[in-house]
Amino acid sequence: MTVDRFEHFSYAISEISRCWRKLATEEMAKYGLRSPHATYLTTMYRHPEGITVPQLCELSGKDKSDASRMIAILEEKGLVAKQVSGGSLYRGLLLLTEEGRIAAEHVCVLAGRAVEIAGKDLTEETRAIFYQALDSITSNLVKLCREGIPK
Repeated sequence: MTVDRFEHFSYAISEISRCWRKLATEEMAKYGLRSPHATYLTTMYRHPEGITVPQLCELSGKDKSDASRMIAILEEKGLVAKQVSGGSLYRGLLLLTEEGRIAAEHVCVLAGRAVEIAGKDLTEETRAIFYQALDSITSNLVKLCREGIPK
């Protein structure tokens, strides 16, 4: 039945999100940060050459206002520095400081460990199918949000 699938899907997504926020909150508290900062740090860690705010927003799925607030806090904590480009901070590069790189590396290692443990019962084949299904569901939901549910 469709409603049962909806309830199962909704519950599973909510539980995954709740648990992930709890784990991220515990780890980020060590740096005086909140759970959303984990996404910014891990995304920036994958771009050691620097990343612009628009790129960071696109890769992390966050909007510009959220990114601006989070980056300001990361700068205040000495974890991120802005490199001005063409007189514009918006188009400038965000770079992890040495302290930021260490924190981001720590978060990446723990996130990898958490994902590995969470999926420990999955075979490589099942994992590949799961991520393919997850990508398909995400893409379809994004389209639905843009266009609305057909009548």
